[in-house]
Amino acid sequence: MGTVKYGTRPPWVGLGAAVWVQIAAGNAYNFPLYSHSLKSVLGFNQRQLTLLGVANDVGENVGLLPGLVCNKFPPWVVLLVGALACFFGYGVLWLALSRTVVSMPYWVLWFALCTATNSSAWFSTSVLVTNMRNFPLSRGTVAGILKGYGGLSAAVYTELYSVLLNNSSPNLLLFLALAIPTLCFLMMFFVRPCTPASVDSSSSENRHFLFVQSASVVLGVYVLTTTVLDTLVSFSSPLAYSLLIGMVVLLMAPLAIPVKMTLYPSSDRSSGYKIEPLLEPSSSGANLESFQESESVCDVDMLLAQGEGAVLIKKKRRPRRGEDFTFGEALVKADFWLLFLVYFVGVGSGVTVLNNLAQIGIAQCMHDTKVLLSIFSFCNFVGRLGGGVVSEYLVRSRAIPRTIWMTITQVIMVITYLLFASSLDGTLLIATSSLGICYGFQFSIMVPTASELFGLKNFGMIFNFMSLGNPLGAYLFSGLLAGFLYDSEAAKQHSSTCVGPHCFRLTFVVLAGVCVVGAMLSIVLTVRIVPVYKMLYGGGSFRLTPPQNSNTVERNDV
Repeated sequence: MGTVKYGTRPPWVGLGAAVWVQIAAGNAYNFPLYSHSLKSVLGFNQRQLTLLGVANDVGENVGLLPGLVCNKFPPWVVLLVGALACFFGYGVLWLALSRTVVSMPYWVLWFALCTATNSSAWFSTSVLVTNMRNFPLSRGTVAGILKGYGGLSAAVYTELYSVLLNNSSPNLLLFLALAIPTLCFLMMFFVRPCTPASVDSSSSENRHFLFVQSASVVLGVYVLTTTVLDTLVSFSSPLAYSLLIGMVVLLMAPLAIPVKMTLYPSSDRSSGYKIEPLLEPSSSGANLESFQESESVCDVDMLLAQGEGAVLIKKKRRPRRGEDFTFGEALVKADFWLLFLVYFVGVGSGVTVLNNLAQIGIAQCMHDTKVLLSIFSFCNFVGRLGGGVVSEYLVRSRAIPRTIWMTITQVIMVITYLLFASSLDGTLLIATSSLGICYGFQFSIMVPTASELFGLKNFGMIFNFMSLGNPLGAYLFSGLLAGFLYDSEAAKQHSSTCVGPHCFRLTFVVLAGVCVVGAMLSIVLTVRIVPVYKMLYGGGSFRLTPPQNSNTVERNDV
């Protein structure tokens, strides 16, 4: 696992560095920026392009190997593998799109894109698992912040694409191949496991989280505003670069917390950080002494039983929901598969729209897809950050399961997809905004829910298995459904580009029906896990369960 850092500053240094890594992990969201160039320069049809979109999502979300590695090696190893995948994957795509290498086979491009975006899984796993363990009592808040910055990354890349890269797809791919690995090499030293807090969040910690959340909102509004204004008013080169520098400064805002702690150290000793095992659950002093005493009694009973000739049966107790599960133990739980299916519906249908966003805009006569992507990215960020904040508040104040928000947002998604299908004037931006928020909620709810139901010890594997819902949905809904229907409509128009409301209408109707099923499954899951949240948050704050006794003794009198 690597060396554990102690003190109050290291977790916040790691969180500040994790923000930059999460921006890097959002590289997969750039597919709409260069997908049209792949189609025009390399001569692909919409089905081939859609299957490349599936490769984009498969690479981004297949993270079982990173989940396994993060439990065996320190975070810098996970980041290193991701940086190498990013370099080689996007490097191959750049060679093809810049025509440096002519006639590159389609399957090579498919695997190159899959490898490139798989860097996102390595980056996200490293920072998410590390920071969830560094802040185990604020899981929803941390997940919302990190996933929020990941969702905002598309708008950040759009700004770079417009200002620094001159709207050039080859330049973008070269930037991704070189700049992202360099950034991760710089952040490796700062993303590391630290001693978690042993008591609930102090007021100063809450203020720090509020500062990071506020900084991310300011960044989101800033990037969205500058992107939209750039489409309406042509910025001069000096002004454009000044705005870009402003964006970089806002990205550095979370690092102000450890800087402030260094310059103005607090004399308060009640910060709650002390040396304790990183992965073992802890409890307060009275409960711990009581638990140790009960274990001693259990040992005495075992010895007496042996002396009396009793029959001993050692049996390992299976974990209960809320305790640490192994990956195999989680796989046989109904709640695991319900959460997976609900997440699969939410993100699988949403990513179908994201992958086809450029074509959806063109079909509805909106050719500047940068605005659509920026709006979706900002609203995705709002959903991710808001999902973490709102669910954390309600789970602590009323012990309401977080999954209730997956139910609500998927009902809204049903209405949104029908709005897309209607193709009414002025509804495209509204539907894109609504979908972005609902899509973002799925991420920030799934992550802490998985950790609360199945524990943090094997969270990397469990979280990454859940993430497979994204590429699976992309393949079924985007690759097999949307791509086929789009090409069929384009063939009727005797063109490779489809224009008009019929291009995606049936796709949106099917996605609406799928979300109806997802909302129903989410209701079932929420009802099932109410007792778990009453147990975990019944006192108004998260309670770490005591270590589970692996052996129980059954005594049968002779």
